[in-house]
Amino acid sequence: MCSTPVRAGPCPVKGRYRSIMATSSTPPADESIDGPAVRLRDVNKFFGDRAALREVNLDVERGSTVVIVGPSGSGKSTLCRTINRLEIPDSGQIFINGHPQPTDGKDLAGLRADVGMVFQNFNLFAQMSILDNVTYGPIHVRHQSAADAIDAAHTYLRQVGVDDQADKLPAELSGGQQQRAAIARCLAMGPAIMLFDEPTSALDPEMVAEVLAIMEELSSQGRTMVCVTHEMGFARHVADQVVFMADGAILEQSTPREFFDHPKSQRARDFLASVL
Repeated sequence: MCSTPVRAGPCPVKGRYRSIMATSSTPPADESIDGPAVRLRDVNKFFGDRAALREVNLDVERGSTVVIVGPSGSGKSTLCRTINRLEIPDSGQIFINGHPQPTDGKDLAGLRADVGMVFQNFNLFAQMSILDNVTYGPIHVRHQSAADAIDAAHTYLRQVGVDDQADKLPAELSGGQQQRAAIARCLAMGPAIMLFDEPTSALDPEMVAEVLAIMEELSSQGRTMVCVTHEMGFARHVADQVVFMADGAILEQSTPREFFDHPKSQRARDFLASVL
């Protein structure tokens, strides 16, 4: 298991994180609808007088990994949270697999099942065992049988390396173990799209690489992923597209090589100079 701290900057070789998942799984098939998995058009979001998102347009292609970077307060997490409507945009349109984003009721619950999210602070149910955390959604939202949900949960917990912790409460696990359990919980729902909102920022440095290893493995499986992160090595070597945000707007969107080697805006150049 990789435990080397990951610092901002390029990785020496692609695959430096990929060491933890012994087995792989096939990602769920997206609905057979043409177009990107996620499409945002002219999306705006305000908190009072502050524009958190300003005329955001973004396509996330199926099976791609899009990494969103930028300074603190640039709107990265807000953008991520609008995709599964944890934040409600004030204007604009969002499409998931070609369908307009649902706004309420049963369809909204279905959206959040299909668009899984891994949070900065794990968000595990503190009073439940790790196994119960992972099986709760499949049983109560997906309506799987308890036996099937338990079998699948153990499969995903093994894949992220914490099946031996299944009977423990979250507080009995390290931060890295909790975040790996949170990823297993997300996977157990069979999401078509996975969102990661700063999944390593609450971790000690030695735990960062083990979580990034899982994320890289998921990316290699062809899962559709949107990742908000400060880990520049991950962005450079795992992303298909890097999105750079500042002041609520997308200033650049390009391949990792283009972004890191030839940033177009002065804001991006200043940002990279500060983190690399």
